[in-house]
Order: sequence, then C-alpha cells, then structure tokens
Amino acid sequence: MSAPPVLVAPDSFKGTLRASRVAAAIGAGLERGGLVPPDLCPVADGGEGTLEVLLTALGGETAGAPATDPLGRPIASAGFALIEDGGTAIVEVAEASGLHRVADDERDAYNSTTRGTGELIVAACAAGAEVVLVAAGGSATTDGGAGAIEAIEEAGGLRGTALVVLSDVRAPFEQAPSVFGPQKGADARTVERLAKRLAKQAATMPKDPRGVPMTGAAGGLAGGLWATYGAKLEPGAAFVLRALDFDRRMRAAHAVIVGEGRLDETTLQGKIAGEIATRARQAGVPSHAIVGQHALDPFGARILDLQVIAEASTTAEIEAAAERLGRAIAERRV
Repeated sequence: MSAPPVLVAPDSFKGTLRASRVAAAIGAGLERGGLVPPDLCPVADGGEGTLEVLLTALGGETAGAPATDPLGRPIASAGFALIEDGGTAIVEVAEASGLHRVADDERDAYNSTTRGTGELIVAACAAGAEVVLVAAGGSATTDGGAGAIEAIEEAGGLRGTALVVLSDVRAPFEQAPSVFGPQKGADARTVERLAKRLAKQAATMPKDPRGVPMTGAAGGLAGGLWATYGAKLEPGAAFVLRALDFDRRMRAAHAVIVGEGRLDETTLQGKIAGEIATRARQAGVPSHAIVGQHALDPFGARILDLQVIAEASTTAEIEAAAERLGRAIAERRV
C-alpha cells in the first residue's frame, strides 16, 4: 500500500499569489523532497479567490457583465461564475468593488461604492441563477451595501433569487469602519464619518444589522443585503471546506500544509488557515504552515498546534521551503 499523501491547502497570498499557484509550488517542493504526489486543495474563506476555488472544485462556467468600479468608473466586463447547471451563481465582491481596482493614492473609503457588485448580482439573476453566493471580501468600500442595493432596486429587485453571503470576518455592521476602514484609506476623521453614516443606514433598513455577526463584511455590504433581502450569512471558510470535501481528504492525509500571506492574530479569528489547523488538531493530523510572513505569537501558534512554520514569499522560496519540509516529513523528523 502506498503512503498517504500530504494535503496541501493554502489560501492565496493576497495581492501576490493565487491559492492555486501557491498549492502548485508547495506540491512541487514536496515531491522534490521525496514525498508521493500530494493532494492539492487550494482554499479560500469568502474573500478574494473564492470564485476560482469553488469553480475549480465544483465545475461550471464563467460569465461576465458590464459593471462599475469602486469610484464609479465603468468596467467593460467583470466576471462571475455559474455552477450547478446555472442554478447557482458566484459573485466575488472584489471583482467589481475590490481594493485592487483602485490605486493606493485613489483610495476613498467614504465615496467608494458597491454598485458594481449589485450589477453583477443583477446579471447573475438575469442569467437564471436561483441562488447567488456573494463572496464578501477584499472590498474597497464602506457604504453598507447602499450602492449594490440601489443597482438591484433599479433593475426591479431580485425577483425571487436568494442571496447567500460568504463572510471572511465575524465583525458586525457597526464595526466595519473602525476595523476595516483604515486599510481602505480612511483616516480617523473619515472613520468617524463612516460610522455615523452606517448608523443612519442601519436605522432605516427593514432590519437592523448592528450587533449581528458577519454583517460588517465588505464594508457592511453583508449587513445591507441581510437587512434588505434576507440574505443568509455563512462563514466563508466552513462553506468552502464543505464544498471541497475537505474533512474526508484531511482524514486520508499523512499531514496538512496550510498557507497564507500573513500568519497573525486574525488567523485565529475565522481565517481559513486557522480553521484548517484547528480541524487538523482535532482530528489528530499533523499540520504545518508556509506563509509569506509569520507574525503570530508563540501562544497563538500553540493554539493552532502548527508543527513547522516556514516563511516564503515567492514561488521559488515556497518550493524550497516545501522541499525542506518534505524531506523532514519523509525522514520522520516532523
């Protein structure tokens, strides 16, 4: 009987490497280190890369539609996906409303809009989707979903289509400005203005999203869709892992390797690397990490029970780190 494979389950290194590329680099290194071909399982947690991961795992087709970027500029064609014979669509917030759509010196947390995301939801409905999965991560916006809701209403509403928001954070609606505003270009005064605006929005919505976990995702877009359309809120990491049949693959593995751009305290707060490491610990499967930056304190690392944590930023560095780890696993040193 051949040895069980290592399960390679990295998230993307945001802004630099897609999850599939990281997984391929780790896999190549492990094989050079003397291990059998690994089980490659790139992952996502509802943030950037979720569309690609789910489309690869579940099959389907890509589609596109004109949309609006965070600053109101036209996008000729922004992508979404159709799976399950077109009955389900995947809309990634970052595709039209993402931070990558604006240059660093263009970031405008107060005036940025989610209108483009609403336009993609409308396009998915028009394509026949009965359910739209909204991957709510990586946004440049903090408009509480106002732009998206406006676009949906202008198109006549959802017309029976159900929304499921895959959240990569647990923060409630009212925390969106203080927790995520600064990374979108908001200074202290802008954070205060955003908080006041979201409070006014919350008070006029059909339901009040304040205090509800995950409603702060994508600058409050999750809360706006929950309050206005009854969108179901799902932890993105758990949803994706179910779709990937992750637990079965983990139990069949000799070890698990996670990866992300930065291992830090947020890893313990719902990010998929932390979710995977926790599941591996509970199942008695050794887990290791290859990350762009290791910024987790020793106590946090003990909580996750990661046996080896290696830093690597480029594909060459990732392959080299994986080769070293593969040799250590083959020689039973870890």
